[in-house]
Amino acid sequence: PIERGDIVVFTDPGGWLAPKAEPSKEPAQAALDWVLQGIGLAADDANDHLIKRVIGLPGDHVVCCNPLGQITINDVPVDERSYIKPHGEGTAASSVTFDVIVPPNALWVLGDNRSNSQDSRYHLTLPGKGFVPIDNVVGRAILTTWPTDRWSWLDNHSTVFLGVPASVNDQ
Repeated sequence: PIERGDIVVFTDPGGWLAPKAEPSKEPAQAALDWVLQGIGLAADDANDHLIKRVIGLPGDHVVCCNPLGQITINDVPVDERSYIKPHGEGTAASSVTFDVIVPPNALWVLGDNRSNSQDSRYHLTLPGKGFVPIDNVVGRAILTTWPTDRWSWLDNHSTVFLGVPASVNDQ
């Protein structure tokens, strides 16, 4: 099951990515891509995927920001300084305010680089209202592999969300 803090890969829920023409590939590159796709290390439709951190689950009431600049989930403030960039005191979790209740079968997602992430906050006016249908999730990211000098396991920072109750529907 998907949990708050998980980093998920999902297909564009509609209008998040600008349309792109598929570039032509040299035969050697096409062959390499075919092999990588065959063993699961690449996706043939990777240009239609995004990667973000799950902040809100179905039924969650997610608000930004409280007087300390923190996001609250179901009225519980969360301290995201361990993973959002830039790190530092006095930095609000988002420069965009929002107050949403995550609908059934959907997620509220934010990028860790909040000042440079076109995430749920920036798609409130689209038909999906910034929510990502759970059916669009294709997997969880667990490893940074590029650039190679940054290889590392990804942490879902589950301790950040420890005090958050299941959802407003379960209270």
